[in-house]
Amino acid sequence: MSNSDLKSVEIDDYISTQSADARKALEELRTVIWQNSPYVCELMNYNIPAFALVEGGKREQQIMIAGYKKHVGFYPHPDVIEEFKEQLSGFKYAKGSIQFPLNKPLPKELVANMVKCRVVQLEK
Repeated sequence: MSNSDLKSVEIDDYISTQSADARKALEELRTVIWQNSPYVCELMNYNIPAFALVEGGKREQQIMIAGYKKHVGFYPHPDVIEEFKEQLSGFKYAKGSIQFPLNKPLPKELVANMVKCRVVQLEK
């Protein structure tokens, strides 16, 4: 199976319905997730884009993203947020979610490190 087989038309459709700023941020998040996980399969979960980081990955093994009016939501896993909470001090975040405002550049390196962290956690 090639990587293109693991991309989701539903996610393309979801992103296409967002504002220009949210579309840009969601595509950036999508790219960073793909670049930093050895395995990714896209699907829709809870009506938002999800990325399984292991084959057949269920909710606990997925990272999810979502577009909103003033931010994009990034849902890596509560364990990841706990591990990165010092670096997240400039962002609004909760137990399982982080909000990246659309009026600021996406912190791609931080997102990449969080994706890599989740992959390592899942490999244990």
